[in-house]
Formats: sequence, structure tokens, C-alpha cells
Amino acid sequence: MAGSSHGHTPAAWTGVIIAFIGFCVAGAFMVMAQPLGFWAGMVITLLGGVVGGVMRMMGLGQPKDVHPVHVVADREPVHAEG
Repeated sequence: MAGSSHGHTPAAWTGVIIAFIGFCVAGAFMVMAQPLGFWAGMVITLLGGVVGGVMRMMGLGQPKDVHPVHVVADREPVHAEG
């Protein structure tokens, strides 16, 4: 994935950070046996996905037509002799 810039956008970073915070909140409340806090953490986790998606639609994500890993250089195929 290093050659594809996968996830190196403001939309991806923001969505993942919000989801991570939600995951931590849900985990903490699960250990404390507080179901309401757990579900609040789950809502925060889902909110991270929504925020990331909205930011991508605003142009802060990677365009869909950019896939540098899948671009093949214009060259002849190499055949093994034998």
C-alpha cells in the first residue's frame, strides 16, 4: 500500500481518529459494565465513518480515478525462456 497513498488524506485521518476515539469510549464503558456508555461509543465510532465520507464528498479524500499501484508502465511483457 505504500505506493498507493492509501489513507493519506484529511478525510481518512479524521474518520479513523474519530472512530478510534469511539472504540476507546465503547471499550472503557464495556469494562465498566455501563451499556449506555458502550452504545454512545458505538455511535461515535459510526460517526467517524460518516464524517470521513462527508469529507471525501467535499473533496478532501483521494479521488477514485487515482490508483498508482494499478498503473502499468508501457513496456513489453517478459517471457521466461525454456
